[in-house]
Amino acid sequence: MHELGIVFHVIKMAEKAAEENQADQVASVTLRLGEVSGAIPHELTSCWNWAVKKTERMREAELIIETIPAVTLCEDCGKTYPTVPQGKTCPHCGSGNTYLTQGNEIQLKEITVT
Repeated sequence: MHELGIVFHVIKMAEKAAEENQADQVASVTLRLGEVSGAIPHELTSCWNWAVKKTERMREAELIIETIPAVTLCEDCGKTYPTVPQGKTCPHCGSGNTYLTQGNEIQLKEITVT
């Protein structure tokens, strides 16, 4: 389960940010999660809820997950399309000469401290 590893890494970063800002608590962390990143949102949340209870600064911290839609670009016709319902084949021209432009990333967007 790589979600637990992601959570541990994010907690470490949030605790460091809180310490650097002389904050007592982390109130929330916002992650931007690509639609095809491979991380499962409910698993991240489950791991988060377990892991933050083991910390001092983050016991009540909320995990907010924003979804980044997966978008694919066709190099033959130059059009983009939503990846998940269409897959690798371009729905506009039928080409397989495509690549993912967004949607596989995991980004730490915001840490809110109190």
